Amino acid sequence: MKGKKDIIALYAKQLRIPSFCQYQEVLRQSDQPGYEEFLLTMMKQELESRRVNQEKRRIKAAGFPHPKTMEELELKRLCHAEDAFIHELASCDYIRNRQNIVMIGNSGGGKSHLSIVLGLKACQAGFRVKFFTAATLATMLVEAKDQRELQKLEKQLQKTELVIIDELSYLSFNRHQSELLFKVISDRAEKSSVIISSNLEFSRWTELFENPTLITALVDRLTFRSHILNMNNPSYRMEQG
Repeated sequence: MKGKKDIIALYAKQLRIPSFCQYQEVLRQSDQPGYEEFLLTMMKQELESRRVNQEKRRIKAAGFPHPKTMEELELKRLCHAEDAFIHELASCDYIRNRQNIVMIGNSGGGKSHLSIVLGLKACQAGFRVKFFTAATLATMLVEAKDQRELQKLEKQLQKTELVIIDELSYLSFNRHQSELLFKVISDRAEKSSVIISSNLEFSRWTELFENPTLITALVDRLTFRSHILNMNNPSYRMEQG
């Protein structure tokens, strides 16, 4: 077991404050009892404060529409997913393993809620996350290309360890939008993770995209090394009336 001196040196390295390693010289010049314990406590607090602030910055940068919690989700409402499996996803191992999550099910079944919950868990675990609706991302990509900033946006997305694309359901995409969305997803294959939610089964994605060949390739990339969740659950919004 490491002693206090070793732990202080470790914290000083993590905090990038090497001067703290000279604390023994300070102690020799001061007979104040308990100073070492005080220093250790202060360093722990500083490290925790930085961790919390970094987490807040990651959550803000992710762009979630609103915060959601696992408790609010009511896991018992998920008819086709075991609680243990959802908690396993919340551990973020799928991100470490560069896997994807695809949620398919009816409106109001909890897809967006679960996507946000998993995104927040990823932020808390130290991962960079970006949340988009499919329509918003498609628009951003087209505008970036028109403004000759597409490469910059693509690089930002490539550095993001988890990209969440919500509501791949409501609007159809023209060939130009389809190709840009496809490239974002294709570039992430086996490199980093994506969560996609849709009201439509894969066989109905022809209603969204013009190019059948592109759809086949898109589904192939999405389902490889992926968790496919059946999210056909009772609609919370319908029950709330």
